[in-house]
Amino acid sequence: MSRYTGPSCKKCKKFDEKMFLKGSKCYNNCIVDRQKASRDNKFSGRRRKVSDYAKHLREKQIARFSAQICEAQFKRFYSMATKVKGQTGESFLRFLEMRLDNVVRRMGFAVSLKAARQMVNHGDVKVNGREVSIPSYVLKPGDTININPKIAERLIIKQGLEHADKGSLRPSFLSFNPETLTGKVERWPDRSEVSVKVDEQLIVEYYSK
Repeated sequence: MSRYTGPSCKKCKKFDEKMFLKGSKCYNNCIVDRQKASRDNKFSGRRRKVSDYAKHLREKQIARFSAQICEAQFKRFYSMATKVKGQTGESFLRFLEMRLDNVVRRMGFAVSLKAARQMVNHGDVKVNGREVSIPSYVLKPGDTININPKIAERLIIKQGLEHADKGSLRPSFLSFNPETLTGKVERWPDRSEVSVKVDEQLIVEYYSK
């Protein structure tokens, strides 16, 4: 299955879950927030029973759409997680979190994952001084990231940095030097610092069947 390129809000509405697919716009006037508020003001009635398979599939789909990657890439990251020590679910989420496009977003260079991926694809991001144009490239502790100085003055870059600073959205496993516009991965993220909000055990069970 190819990467989803349709309306972002449609997916959040379908799963009734905020996946922050539109960056800063998701903090204001979100359709999921309005949907939940409307539901709280009405009698919910009896809810349809959901099968175990549907629960597992839902968590897997939420994680995949939050990362905005195709099924083949998603399974590749899971396969990588099964080969490292520790809990497979947590390792899997760490690999998703440490993708280059996601770190560029969390560093504040971009307001959304889509914008971050575009920057990487255009060759505007360097890792350890070397241009990397693969959004799914997995970073490691000690890696440094900087952007092309030619795009540093663009409005979208300034908006991303301002949004990250104002909202204190930059996680502690990343450090940032505002003078040189350089970021560094200090360590692997803790489970609480991962931006994909899912029950990873259900994903492990989904692929274990």
